[in-house]
Amino acid sequence: MHETTFAAGLPSTPFLAVEAGIMERNLAAMAKHAADAGLSLRPHAKTHKVPQIARKQLELGAVGLTVATLGEAEVFADAGCTDLFLAYPLWVTGARAARIRALAGRATLSLGIDSAESARELGRAVAGSGVRAVVEVDSGHHRSGVQPADAAEVALAAQAAGLDVVGVFTFPGHGYGPGKRPQAAADEAAALATAAAALTRAGLSAAVISGGSTPTVAGADSSVLTEIRPGVYVFNDAQQVELGSCTFEDVALSAVATVVSSSGNTVILDAGSKVLGADQPAWATGCGRILEHPEARITALSEHHATVVFPEGAAVPARGSILRAIPNHVCAAVNLADELVVLREGVLEDVWPVAARGRNN
Repeated sequence: MHETTFAAGLPSTPFLAVEAGIMERNLAAMAKHAADAGLSLRPHAKTHKVPQIARKQLELGAVGLTVATLGEAEVFADAGCTDLFLAYPLWVTGARAARIRALAGRATLSLGIDSAESARELGRAVAGSGVRAVVEVDSGHHRSGVQPADAAEVALAAQAAGLDVVGVFTFPGHGYGPGKRPQAAADEAAALATAAAALTRAGLSAAVISGGSTPTVAGADSSVLTEIRPGVYVFNDAQQVELGSCTFEDVALSAVATVVSSSGNTVILDAGSKVLGADQPAWATGCGRILEHPEARITALSEHHATVVFPEGAAVPARGSILRAIPNHVCAAVNLADELVVLREGVLEDVWPVAARGRNN
């Protein structure tokens, strides 16, 4: 179970470490899954925010990247990524329109839309820039997205506003729950099939039919979808372990932390919510896990403290011990870090700046 011995010369704890071999295996496995299924892979770069990782994904056959914000898109365009999908229904202001136009001048840029009103606003702002529009539909997560049967109404408004409509997409986020992954994947396929058919009947293109999150990608229906957009798979995290999307052996990123205090079967690490992030869905068994001790639970997070409880009778690490804490939600943890320390079997290989950290607008 990840019994890595750390070499000398690493930073003071806490820091985020990536085990390169595991990450590379995760990247290769997803690329093979997509190729075997006949699906395009467009990984969501909001998980890692690192151009070096994006290049690895593209070298393995990804058709482009998914991003969540214009700031992320700008960072990856600066790094030479030339096909970007901003999978978010932006409301376009004057300053934002100028940024979109500048991006469209150096990359193929697709933007999400989920209402006729936002489509018209986007068209007024950037028509003629080459920006492509993809209609977001709600497949059961009930966040953003139009009802699947109404996708054509949004698409026609976008076309009338001068935008090139290329298809539909969804996020099956309701797959984030124990036992919910298969149904969410089925809901995704049904919603996308309905939306794509609506566009086709309206005489519009549905060349892009995009879905897939890390928990649901194994069930993505290649008879409906043309593209998948998983993100977390590159590192995995405690949520994915508990959902059954991966095992501890597939976790590539952890917060390397020191035991600074202990009492009974409880220890305190120097990696709190400002390192691990504070996400804890109601179904999770804690605030994160410990890679070397999967039976332990992180039961509480303060800003700079993580409380770790071990089972009664278990050996408890001594003060000064180094442990690896797995965040519940790796995307949030990475967004808190300036850099990722890249290790190969515990030996320092590189340090990657988190180039898109904080680029939230």
